[in-house]
Amino acid sequence: MTTEKERMLDKNWKTWGPYLSNRQWGTVREDYSHNGNAWGYTTYSDAIGRTYRWSEDGIAGICDNKQKICFAFSFWNRKDKMIKERFFGLSNHEGNHGEDIKEIFYYLDNTPTHSYMKMVYKYPINEFPYDDLIAENGRRSKHESEYELVDTGIFNDDRYFDIFIEYAKINHDDYLIRVTVKNRSGQKAPLVILPTIWFRNNWSWGHGEYEPQLKSSASGDIEIHHESLPVIKLYSRDQNTEALFCNNESNPAIISGASSEPRYYKDGINNFLVHNDKDAMNPDKTGTKACFVINTEIDAGGSQSFDFRLSPHDMENAFFDFDDVFSLRQKEADEFYGEIQKEITDEEEKMIQRQAFAGLLWNKQFYHYNVSKWLKGDPKFDAPRNLDHHVRNLEWEHMQNKDIISMPDKWEYPWFATWDLAFHCVPYAILDSGFAKHQLKLLTKEWYIHPNGQLPAYEWDFSDVNPPVHAWSTFRVFKIDQMINGKPDVPFLESVFQKLLLNFTWWVNRKDKNGNNVFGGGFLGLDNIGAFDRNMEFKNGDHLEQADGTSWMAMYALNMMRISMELSLYNPIYEDMAIKFFEHYLYIAEAMDNLGETKNGLWNEEDGFFYDLLQLNNGDSVSLKLRSIVGLIPMFAVEVVEHTLLEKLPNFRKRMDWILKNKPELANLVSHWEVEGKGGKHLMSVLRKTRLTRILQRMADEKEFLSPYGIRSMSKVYEDNPYTFSVDGKDFKVKYTPAESDSSMFGGNSNWRGPIWFPINFLIVESLQRFHYYYGDSLQIEYPTNSGESRNLDFVATDLSKRLYSIFSKDEHGNRPFNGGNDLLNHNEFFKNYMMFHEYFNGDTGEGIGASHQTGWTATIAKLIQPRMGSRSR
Repeated sequence: MTTEKERMLDKNWKTWGPYLSNRQWGTVREDYSHNGNAWGYTTYSDAIGRTYRWSEDGIAGICDNKQKICFAFSFWNRKDKMIKERFFGLSNHEGNHGEDIKEIFYYLDNTPTHSYMKMVYKYPINEFPYDDLIAENGRRSKHESEYELVDTGIFNDDRYFDIFIEYAKINHDDYLIRVTVKNRSGQKAPLVILPTIWFRNNWSWGHGEYEPQLKSSASGDIEIHHESLPVIKLYSRDQNTEALFCNNESNPAIISGASSEPRYYKDGINNFLVHNDKDAMNPDKTGTKACFVINTEIDAGGSQSFDFRLSPHDMENAFFDFDDVFSLRQKEADEFYGEIQKEITDEEEKMIQRQAFAGLLWNKQFYHYNVSKWLKGDPKFDAPRNLDHHVRNLEWEHMQNKDIISMPDKWEYPWFATWDLAFHCVPYAILDSGFAKHQLKLLTKEWYIHPNGQLPAYEWDFSDVNPPVHAWSTFRVFKIDQMINGKPDVPFLESVFQKLLLNFTWWVNRKDKNGNNVFGGGFLGLDNIGAFDRNMEFKNGDHLEQADGTSWMAMYALNMMRISMELSLYNPIYEDMAIKFFEHYLYIAEAMDNLGETKNGLWNEEDGFFYDLLQLNNGDSVSLKLRSIVGLIPMFAVEVVEHTLLEKLPNFRKRMDWILKNKPELANLVSHWEVEGKGGKHLMSVLRKTRLTRILQRMADEKEFLSPYGIRSMSKVYEDNPYTFSVDGKDFKVKYTPAESDSSMFGGNSNWRGPIWFPINFLIVESLQRFHYYYGDSLQIEYPTNSGESRNLDFVATDLSKRLYSIFSKDEHGNRPFNGGNDLLNHNEFFKNYMMFHEYFNGDTGEGIGASHQTGWTATIAKLIQPRMGSRSR
């Protein structure tokens, strides 16, 4: 067992970590407006002087797991109009494609206990182009690409600093911190480095008056006093370093323009340095926010390192073993990943996977949101909610979140999303299955899941509906954990299953509009995939029956059935639950084939594809013949059951036999689960072999879904011939757009009309592997379509994995497609081996788009790179 794995057995080693957000402004939690304008209530420009209510943000920051104390870096190149205290980006209304970070940084390394962490921030030497970025993105339309930092020319002639920030723990509460600055330009350049320590403000809201204190100690030391913690010190190796002190409290001049008595506000450090405001600092050297000030100049091509230590120990020489410990932790990190990657021989694959894992670990965040307090306000902080209009999360007063959670992206999406998190947990299971299991259990806790059984969707609207993939993720994590650790964690599986019973019931009761086992709900995860808003209410009672919604529920039923079967091996009482979910799956499969009085199903025989169906109030129905990933999702409802497992479940087998004999209409709807496949296997799928083959012909067609970089979210046929549909006197048009969407249907990030999207691609790969596990070489398709080459489904799954991987790997010209053909990013020696794991990717070029550090679901690339553990583990 590696040293890092031994540390993972001690939960104290995760007390501190990279739990500070990259952005707290513009979040729902901080929105106390009367009209719900979260992006307008807190902004980037006022964040420097506004105290947050719920959490904190910073650059490369760390904090404890209750965020009592925060540490992060700020920088100033002596040209910018403000110190760089947090990463800059545009709000949803400022960007021509929604919110968008306008910085370049890369996560390079991290371990599960955060014993070693490393990232690099590329900070311009010249004045940061804030105004240019705002103005140009504001000028551009949705038909144009985003204007990025690299497009401004700010990095021309290598006029930037590479700022490497590293952490190494001596113990769980004892951090060594190193910042190494490299001047990549040909000229000497000044830089101010500000390692900053502060307390999250718990004293201004009226729930308590205790105010912790930071104090000046000996030269080069800052003492940290908090009533619930031992005295902690922040040390600087340079004992002559100056320390500045102010308070983590809002400056009224920033928030409301009102004048007030000097109180050394949150923006005091900025005002002292940038505006030479001597009154902004506390001369008594005390406060709730403080920093060291390192004024330096870095020679052309030169490098300097600066060391700090955050420790509970009082010592004369805090740096006596600094270098030795740093080297040891780096070596231990290499050993940890060496064990994980022992079957990977390609160095490029190792590098890409390790950076994906690093981003996943860096994107952990302390997430704090008490909805009841937020709705009602605090004794000293009003919440002027207008209950006559829509107020977010009004039905979720029971929610009390105060946990470390994996975020999709700590700048663009610094809030948990239930279905995103389900995908995060699969690659997490390889790294740290304990954390993956904790995350899955967390969302089903009583203070998260709604009393009616609904899982919270995401901060902007917990009541929204996302695809139900929690059961799938739970069983995948359970199996990966079992393979890695050699024993099944049955209590984990059972505890999550019990709560998912409530959630499944919620789906059946709330989202099956007519009780016919056909499900709707909009599904934000596929928000702009249709001709119109899929939550749209039509006139006269018309409504949409969704092929994907019903397929997700078929998948959910099979996932719950498989979990029940697994639990039955340890407790026979779960056999009844397995039978229940098996039958529910069959009824959903029947509904997909027989829907409404006209019997027009979701399956279109003429096209060989699944489509949404618009049910009219007169009993007629209209098939919305738009080919998108909606029609591929029925593939996900597939399970292969070993005959040996059925033999251990006699009651389940008896019920299967009864259905086969007495309800042939159900048995005939699905693939031949009563027929054993090669090796004694049974297939359960809503797709018979013929239908599966026809869908795959579409999917494998390079003129439709198959891209050099994976499966597109919409058929490319609509690029030249857009799909048009008329309803209620309105025409709705859908055009294939491989990158950013040109629609405002769901706001700036409405973008699923063509790009490559990792969650769906990952599930396609897994589904193909399951089908191959049953059919073997007896099922082959022409791949690509019209190529004349017949391939089995394992080949197709492997090839799709390679296409997805190729987004990050170098092509024959040395370009990494996600960089979008940018020469600097692809070929400069200080950029070319750094990875960004974007939210989605151009369906034609592989260029990364959307959130730039979406290492949540895009980190599934790390699982695709990992050699398969057993025949079905990938």
